[in-house]
Amino acid sequence: MRDHSASASLSPRLDELTDQRSLAGPRFFESESDRLARLCHRMAERFAGGGRLIALGRSPQARSDARHVAVEFVHPVIVGKRALPALALTSEGGSLEAQVALLARAQDIVIAFGAREDGGEARRALALARDRGCLTIAFAPAGAEWELEPPSAGAAIVQELVETLYHVLWELVHVFFEHRGLLEGRDERRVHDAGASSFLYPFLAEREDRLEPVLEDVRRSVLLKSEEIARLREQTLGENREVLIAAAGELRERFERGGRLLALGNGGSATDAMDVVADFRAPWPHGGVPRPAIDLTEDPAIITAIANDIGTDAIFSRQVIAYGMDDDALLALSTSGNSSNVIEALAEARRRGLFTIAMVGYDGGRVASEELADHVVVTRSEHIPRIQEAQASAYHVLRELVG
Repeated sequence: MRDHSASASLSPRLDELTDQRSLAGPRFFESESDRLARLCHRMAERFAGGGRLIALGRSPQARSDARHVAVEFVHPVIVGKRALPALALTSEGGSLEAQVALLARAQDIVIAFGAREDGGEARRALALARDRGCLTIAFAPAGAEWELEPPSAGAAIVQELVETLYHVLWELVHVFFEHRGLLEGRDERRVHDAGASSFLYPFLAEREDRLEPVLEDVRRSVLLKSEEIARLREQTLGENREVLIAAAGELRERFERGGRLLALGNGGSATDAMDVVADFRAPWPHGGVPRPAIDLTEDPAIITAIANDIGTDAIFSRQVIAYGMDDDALLALSTSGNSSNVIEALAEARRRGLFTIAMVGYDGGRVASEELADHVVVTRSEHIPRIQEAQASAYHVLRELVG
């Protein structure tokens, strides 16, 4: 039987974790809004010139972020936004430096995750990329041209702020494609200052005048987005506090009986499932211990075999059949709550006696309305990047409460 006193003791900790997130985000984005607007402009220039985004990540958590940012740029979920070329280079391909040497071109953008934890590998890869002429970005001191370092509020909160940051870059880089005159070339001083020849090319002198208002609009948008996600994190953790506490207590009991956690999702939610598994497998701050977890998005051979031979609806449920045991638990991540393969996996998990948790957006979709999981955490938004960012806070807090 569940220890209700132990569950009740988690409530103050959840309040503390919520408060930390409420303070960290707005301060960071207020301080960096102008730089973020200018970085969006520089990135748009690179994309307009044929460049690609190359994301680097060595550690399991950094790998999830590298893959997340790549899928967002390649597969835009906002109607009318263009697909932009991006790829993730992770530990599976060898050293990051060697992969950058093979694949990076002068006009590319190279963004590094986890530079504090990879023994200098990202720093070496960034140095090579910068020498090659790439625009370089990092979230810790690593020798990048653009370094955007969130305040040290714990590794989980830093990662959440970084996710919001690269979502904001992805969303707002598109603004500059609506102002094509601001995207010619890479040297901003050369592009926006006509100099002595301004009388021959008056439109060149006008570009500087047009750039600053656009940058100001983008800067304000950065602040609005940071305020939106701060409110949404508070909603997600506040409205679902009892769900998270109960889910943590049950999940801990399952682990203590020898159970494992299976995690899944599609697209950006697949990369969040990667992050969930990485977090549970690793020692966690404040006394947490490594927990057994399996990522059902990890093996492309299994996923493509099932999709090809049976269909995409079965890619997770077939793995639940293969791996699921009585004391196991399943965490499903879905922004809509309506994904067929997620619903099939939850149904199969329930048939097999697994404990199920779902994190969903919008109004919860079918997962919430049909009570397809034992515990459902609903993030009440229709904006997919914001849903994923709030879900990251929810599963980080869940990990913290499990211990």
